[in-house]
Amino acid sequence: MPGRASETRAIASRVAKILRDRGRNDDALAILSATAAAFDNDLEGQALLAEALRIDPNSALARMAFERMEGVPGDHARLDAAIQQYGHDELAKLERTLRPGVFLRAQVGFNNNIKYKGAEYHVQTEDSGLDKPHIITHLFADGGRVIRSHKRSYASDVSRPDVSAFVKLLMKGQHMEMVLALREGKFDEIIAGRAQGGMVVLEHPPEVDLDRIGNRGQRAPQATPSKPAIPAPRASVSDAAPRADGGRTPAPTPVRAQRPAPEAAPIRARLHVTRSLHGGPDFWDMRGDEAVIGSAGNVLLHHERFCHPREAMLHADGQGLVLTDLDGGNGVFLRIHRRVEIGLLDEFIVGDQLLRLERNPDPNDGPGPGPTYFRSSLKWPSAFRVVQVFEGGAPGAVAMARGTTLQVGSALEYANDLVFRGDPLVAPYHCVIEEQAEAFILSDLGAKSGVFVRVHGRHRLTHGSEMLVGRTRLMVDMSPSNPGVSALG
Repeated sequence: MPGRASETRAIASRVAKILRDRGRNDDALAILSATAAAFDNDLEGQALLAEALRIDPNSALARMAFERMEGVPGDHARLDAAIQQYGHDELAKLERTLRPGVFLRAQVGFNNNIKYKGAEYHVQTEDSGLDKPHIITHLFADGGRVIRSHKRSYASDVSRPDVSAFVKLLMKGQHMEMVLALREGKFDEIIAGRAQGGMVVLEHPPEVDLDRIGNRGQRAPQATPSKPAIPAPRASVSDAAPRADGGRTPAPTPVRAQRPAPEAAPIRARLHVTRSLHGGPDFWDMRGDEAVIGSAGNVLLHHERFCHPREAMLHADGQGLVLTDLDGGNGVFLRIHRRVEIGLLDEFIVGDQLLRLERNPDPNDGPGPGPTYFRSSLKWPSAFRVVQVFEGGAPGAVAMARGTTLQVGSALEYANDLVFRGDPLVAPYHCVIEEQAEAFILSDLGAKSGVFVRVHGRHRLTHGSEMLVGRTRLMVDMSPSNPGVSALG
């Protein structure tokens, strides 16, 4: 294997990380095992082998690498083939190919498992490359039976300057389209054997019916083929009781109240108070085209402990009502009534619990000096984690996803990963978060108290939208039939 050991191993480590992020664990494991065993048995090699064992503690290839490094004789033909395949030049070429923005052959697709009605299914999306420009998504069941396949061509878009990003978005949309179709029961007849599946060639852009409320991260530009571009084992259990602080930071004392709109101004909307722990009026009328929600705003929540003086702005724009988050406070949370896409570090409320979606930290259990190999229990794969947030931002309970799924509820059963038995507002099976095609999908499982996601930026409200500010719940009423409330605009 040409090239210096340290340089080759550094490239191997970077390439393996990219491959793992893209779901190609077998290729990553082969590269790590080969480059660990190809040179001296030193700390660099041991670190690579430890990373390979994290991927699969039972890997035969990693075992061969261990035997080679420790001088144990055996049949190592597969290892020798991997060492021959992943030389310095090949690894450098592979790194150039895998770098973001590079699109030489077929792009790496998505592979996800998904549970539906007690059974496990697998969704696989692949790109065939610029020489055969089409995307294929398969839905597998029963250990390999193909339920449905979707195929789309992007032949008319291969000359786009942003073709790499375009194809990636197309794959993500088509993958998510298949997942949501399964969730919505569109393949139930095929699964039951009463209808025929097979390949379907689609001409229209992917139909991904998802809302997005949390918007902390930047979304990738959207695109569609040939058209204007197309629009992402149980780890721990919390038995925490609901906190009186609601998991928030107390708001500063308001310094100056905002002047209310004149009484003669038209009423654009009415905010009904459906939950308050501090008393106050039953509703607030929005007079004029703008109103500030806060302890010093037009919607005067001055008894709400976790409300900033200026928490959010409501604006009537002629088409309806727009909610805009104002920096500096605890935020406004909007109730979801369907599946929504959220991002890393987005916050959501279940019952009286404030939760945050996070990436799992990098492992730090590599080999010690000596060499001494770190011995530990087997690690289950996990795509993300959810952290409970206490007053002042202190972390509480933490639950890691089982694979790509994490469920929250109050029932002490295997289905739930994060459990809040002491919170009466948390349903037995409250909500679930799934990672599919590099996107995180939050779904309400029918809890009466709902799931609320923190708004970042602007979000359009509709009649009946429900907001949570601190621990006060407000419902938007834009009905012309409401006495004294005129239609917007």
